[in-house]
Amino acid sequence: MRIVILGVGALGSTTAVLCRALDATLAFVDFDKVESKNLLAQAFVKQSLGKNKAEALKAQLLNFHGVKAEAFGVRLTKENVEQLVKDAGLIVDCFDNAESRRVISEHARAKNLPLLHGAISGDGSFGLVRWDERFTPDAEDHAGQATCEGGEHLPMIGLLSATLARTIQDFVTKQERRDSMIGLKSVTVTS
Repeated sequence: MRIVILGVGALGSTTAVLCRALDATLAFVDFDKVESKNLLAQAFVKQSLGKNKAEALKAQLLNFHGVKAEAFGVRLTKENVEQLVKDAGLIVDCFDNAESRRVISEHARAKNLPLLHGAISGDGSFGLVRWDERFTPDAEDHAGQATCEGGEHLPMIGLLSATLARTIQDFVTKQERRDSMIGLKSVTVTS
């Protein structure tokens, strides 16, 4: 199976590391470069500084035995979405903006492709893992709003990434679809 992970910042990169043992090809899409501020909350090492996030993550994961990975260092748009998610058995949205989420959601719905969303609130108080048919993206408070820059939300990122990775694993191995919500005071899993 080919799993396309869109956005490999804090949530996407951590989830990808946790999915490295799946019998799948992991494809990463992200236009951004690794900056020093990313090292506290994202799964990148110092040697990745200045490199494209998708390419850097691919290089890191290829150090593990048996990992199959692809990288696309571009911004997802209406013009390239078809090519980027071609042959995907599962699409995983880890974007941090509503516009990119809308583009992939519209495409996945039109092509009847399985799409799983992972999202964390800007203040780090809750996170969602939700299948597309039950997901509506929220607009950011302001364009380009940072959510996971300094590592202050690292425990929530870890919990949400683990939940997202387990949901991916359950889909790949058993075709199960489960939604989850994680808050500072509770964890809720629904089927």
